[in-house]
Amino acid sequence: MAAARFIVSGKVQGVWFRASARDQAVPLGLRGHAHNLADGRVEVLAVGDEAAIDELAAWLRLGPAQARVDELERLDAHEDEAGTGFTIG
Repeated sequence: MAAARFIVSGKVQGVWFRASARDQAVPLGLRGHAHNLADGRVEVLAVGDEAAIDELAAWLRLGPAQARVDELERLDAHEDEAGTGFTIG
């Protein structure tokens, strides 16, 4: 089981980024969350198969049509950080 935390910068709040990330993550069998950060970025935690996390990461580089992703940072995470399912907040 793999885990990764992504910090997404750009025009990523108010453009359905978190819900769209969940819509991508759930069919991939990932659990975790997508949360807005106070500084305007979005944090995405993904736990599951490494290939599925890589697929989500490729989508995060683009985001939904209304978004503009300027930077995607990938950080190590631990699988215990995710609960069950994939939440947004």
